[in-house]
Formats: sequence, C-alpha cells, structure tokens
Amino acid sequence: MDRLIAMQVFVTVVDSGSLSAAAQQLDLSRPVVSRYVAELEEWVGARLLHRTTRRLSLTPAGNEILARCRQMLVLSDDMRHAVDTPDETPRGLLRITSSTSFTQTQLVQAVVDYGRRYPEVAVDLVALDRTVNLVEERIDLAIRMTTRLEPNLIARKLTVCHSVICATPQYLARHGTPTQVEDLALHNCLTHSYVGRSLWQFEPRGAGGRASSVAVGGSISANEVTVLLQAVLAGVGVGHMPAYSVAPLLASGELVALLPEHEPTQLGMYAVYASRKHMPATLRTMVDFLAERFREQPF
Repeated sequence: MDRLIAMQVFVTVVDSGSLSAAAQQLDLSRPVVSRYVAELEEWVGARLLHRTTRRLSLTPAGNEILARCRQMLVLSDDMRHAVDTPDETPRGLLRITSSTSFTQTQLVQAVVDYGRRYPEVAVDLVALDRTVNLVEERIDLAIRMTTRLEPNLIARKLTVCHSVICATPQYLARHGTPTQVEDLALHNCLTHSYVGRSLWQFEPRGAGGRASSVAVGGSISANEVTVLLQAVLAGVGVGHMPAYSVAPLLASGELVALLPEHEPTQLGMYAVYASRKHMPATLRTMVDFLAERFREQPF
C-alpha cells in the first residue's frame, strides 16, 4: 500500500463528504477509494469512518488520524518543494487567519505589500473572531493579540497592541466624563465577548502609579471589534478598543480618549504557527516580513 496515497484519499473523502465525491475528485473508481480507506484502517488498527447509506462521519480514531494525515501531506509537499525549488523562492498558497478588525485595518495592506515583494505567493485570508485549531483548519499562520499562548504552538512576537478607553463627545455630554478607573462602573461599558467582558484591567502610565481593575457591564457585548465600534460611535456607551481601530477617529474628534493616566493592559501581537520544523519559504518570509513591518509600529 502506498500509505501517502491512502492518506490523501482519506483526507479527500472527509473533505468531500462521500466516497463517490472523493472518487470523482481524485479520478479513481469508488471501489479503489474504498480499498485505500480500508487499507489505511488496517494499517493504523482502527476504524476511521462510520459508514451509513446517507452519510459518512469520523470515529474518534478517525478524528485523531485526520489531523496527522494532513500534517504528513503538508510535510510531503514541503519535501517536494525543497527539491523542486533549491533557491527557496517563496511560492504557493499561504493561509493566514486574524481577527476581522485587524485583517481589515492592517493585515490586508501588509499582505498586498508582501505580494509585491513575492509575486509567486497567493494568500488566503481567513478573518475570524475566534481561536482556530491551526492543524485541523489547515491554517499556516495566525496573528493573535493575547497575554497567554498555547504551549504546543510556535510564536514570534511582532509588536505590542495598545488599547484605548473612549466614547463620543455626545455620550460624555449626557453622562459625564469618568476621571478615575472606578468611575467606569457607573457607565454603560460595551464589552468584547472574549476579552475583558466583565473586568477591565489597567497599568499606570507614570512612575509611582499602581495597576488597577474595575468590574464593568453594559447593554451591548459582541465578539467583533468593528461591531462594538459602531455602537460606541452611535453614542451608546464607553468602549475598550484597540488603538489601531480608533486612531483616525480620535484624531478627528469623533471619539474622545478617556483616563489618560491609566493604560489598559497591553497585549502582545504574535505570529503563531504549528511547527518550526520544515518551515516553508512562504511562511518564513511572511513572518519575517510582518516582524519587520510591525517592529517599530506598536499599535
């Protein structure tokens, strides 16, 4: 049995949803596809698929093996590219994920500029406001703003992400301007579903200050920064926003920055990927490019 082909067949069956669809996609007969899956099951010593007349589904063992098959196929591609392209010219597809707001405001232009330098690379941008499993979702690179990283992943720090507490002049005229961190407990604070939903934390800007925090709540929470920003701009309440998303609005006066002596806790911005072994030129050059671009540009 050619185990690599069996792995490719198994992955294609799962992705296409049926043996027949996989057979058509791979230009094989359905019995041949079925035989490859059976031989892979025999090799690993476990059933990988539940087969019914209507649908296929992964067994627990199949779910485990699927991720490893994907890794093996990626490694196989890397080995072929190492032979085919000894000059390591970046080429091929790179899948990158980041939050919707950062993708829209920063990452798209960075990818455009990278493409001018490396025109043989195609980038698939996946804008998601959740943490993805890089292996299972076939993501090459994730850009994450966080204070905690998963220990099984490789991360390179790109820069620091600052935040701003802000509101519209109209909201402040109606409800007053908070002058202390504790005052935020009395305001309608619009919160992110995953970051600081009920507690906003602050660091002192000057020497001699102290860290502080305040329990907050409000009428709107959302899992995406641009949604919260629209609510803040509508004068609904106070927002805890990434500096990169509100800088032009602060400059124009549409929003007012609050509590200048207290800075919301900074987040590290990281390039995160699954493994540094056999790192393809596309991924390596993209990480280097983003590190160079953002190193002197804290947000």
